[in-house]
Amino acid sequence: MDLYRGALDADTGQALEVAVAHAFVRLAGQGESGPVLRVYRPTAPVVAFGRRDTLRPGFDAAVEIVNKAGFTPVVRAPGGRAVAYTENSLVVDHIGTAPDSLSGKDDRFSGYADLWGEVLREQGVDAHTGSVPGEYCPGAYSVNARGRVKLVGSAQRILRRAWLFSAVAVFDGADVLRPLLAEVYDALELPFDGDSVGSIRTEAPGLTLASLEEAVLDAYDHHFGLTSADLDENVLATARQLLDDHRLQRSPAEGPSPTHPCRQ
Repeated sequence: MDLYRGALDADTGQALEVAVAHAFVRLAGQGESGPVLRVYRPTAPVVAFGRRDTLRPGFDAAVEIVNKAGFTPVVRAPGGRAVAYTENSLVVDHIGTAPDSLSGKDDRFSGYADLWGEVLREQGVDAHTGSVPGEYCPGAYSVNARGRVKLVGSAQRILRRAWLFSAVAVFDGADVLRPLLAEVYDALELPFDGDSVGSIRTEAPGLTLASLEEAVLDAYDHHFGLTSADLDENVLATARQLLDDHRLQRSPAEGPSPTHPCRQ
């Protein structure tokens, strides 16, 4: 499986980061790309909304809250509800192909939750699979610590012949994320309990983000075999074509942007 490691240039913006995942799964569905793992640390703090969030009455207010907090609002490629993360997080996008990609949805959720749980337990975290009360982007296959705080969330996007499984691990910064997510979820009129937000560093104080990243890569390499690769222009060009699906604000050089990029 090809491994694409590292964030894009910071000047490209966070919307392009999530558009790359969308590009990979679209190309895979068209038979132009095979299995892919992309692992990166964001270069700026982000709130990634789910597409259902864009339909909520308080969505515009939520975006304004995110902007005022100095985070970049984007619409992510997979499903789920709003998630927030900073540079002290790890984003893992896994793209695969299958004749019937929908049928394996639950197995992917459970299997990759097991993978993350095993990695975290090896680092000294009391990790379990399952939602915790009041968590952001709630799901039965969240990875939590002690059954109390969410550490890793996951979501999927499924096309006819391909799928994207995206996971976000919050390594540090929970104290920043809690109040922001509280405001965002309040604006969206969705339930949320700030006490559900955890960080891996709190659970394993001696662990570094670099060490966590290596442990995740080792686990994926063990299961699938990884070969380092570089993003080619076809992927980037496709991502740029999809950019309006994901960005909620643009840099001054990019000009105005629509508030609700809901093209499928």
